[in-house]
Amino acid sequence: MRVARQYAPARRLMVAVVAAAMLVAAFGLAPSPAQAQADEDYEVLVVGKTLGFRHGSIDNATHAIIDLGEDNGFTVDVWDPPNDSGGWWGPGSPGQPELTLDSTPFTSAEDLAKYATIVFVSPVDNTNNMDPEKPRLLDDDELAAFQGYMRDGGGFVGIHAATDTMHTVPWYSEMTGGGARFAGHPQQQTATMRVEDPTHPSTEMLPLAWERWDEWYNFTANPRADVHTLITLDESTYDPGRSAMGDDHPLSWCQNFEGGRSWYEGAGHTDESFETDTLFLEHLLGGIEWAAGVAGDAGDCRTFGEVDDMLSSVDSDHRRVEVLLPKIQDRLDAAHAAELEGDHETAAELLEGAQGMANAVDRDLSDSLADLWEWQEAAADATS
Repeated sequence: MRVARQYAPARRLMVAVVAAAMLVAAFGLAPSPAQAQADEDYEVLVVGKTLGFRHGSIDNATHAIIDLGEDNGFTVDVWDPPNDSGGWWGPGSPGQPELTLDSTPFTSAEDLAKYATIVFVSPVDNTNNMDPEKPRLLDDDELAAFQGYMRDGGGFVGIHAATDTMHTVPWYSEMTGGGARFAGHPQQQTATMRVEDPTHPSTEMLPLAWERWDEWYNFTANPRADVHTLITLDESTYDPGRSAMGDDHPLSWCQNFEGGRSWYEGAGHTDESFETDTLFLEHLLGGIEWAAGVAGDAGDCRTFGEVDDMLSSVDSDHRRVEVLLPKIQDRLDAAHAAELEGDHETAAELLEGAQGMANAVDRDLSDSLADLWEWQEAAADATS
């Protein structure tokens, strides 16, 4: 099934494009790989390679993303070689030999820069026992290339078991989302996904209460403190099993990470997600386009930690700024605490005050606080 969507030029995207053009014209500054491809066809890498249990939906997801690319302006390379990494799950991985590249694309950050984003489709590698001797999805050299790619402004999209690979690499778990790794799941069943941020390019088409049949992941940690939560899972609508996360169960999130963009969706186990679920494919397309830098901007996934780091770096040489910074910090901390408790309305009110004060301190800080404020206002409306 193919999904095509044309975006109206949003205010943020237009501002980003104009700003990038001005920087290039005035200073000769080159845009990031994702920005450079915003106005032309771009390339996406799909990684389905497995060294552990292989999800049957990997092939369907790969073909669905290829179809999405044909209708939405991007081409797809695939890295999913056959291998003999057998175990309790069976005799190795068949991969996708008719599609896969001949050799690893993770050779250097410069080589990976041809891709506007890299999509990990459930590439399980059997490292969840935390044994550092177990072979990883990416070896040291490949991991270094991937890290360099992200730090140079690359994009990452993780689907379903993208959190069940490279468990022994803390950086990877932070990049996928706040250190949260796959912990377990109950039997497949119907549950309700609740959209918390309906303004993101990957969620703007979704109903606030989205009922679906899937395999629902529980995670080793709640990532909320470190990410921009897009969708939560309502555990009252299904049986979450022994590793239930409780009242707050983020399922889809995003973040700006070390110069790049990271987007994750915990659903997507079933074949139907990629064969017949048009809404899921639109959601996935929005995630790919955001991570690739062709939809929305960094403000769509602003996090509290990101703004806290920005606040800490503001020059406080002037007396007025020195007085205002602690007050802004107090409101930011209180807003984050309210957000962690699910009180988005209070968080929005506190951020409004912080943003007003930041107008007299630093324009970038003010704009970033406005991003948080906008997010929390949207979350308050969506969850009320």
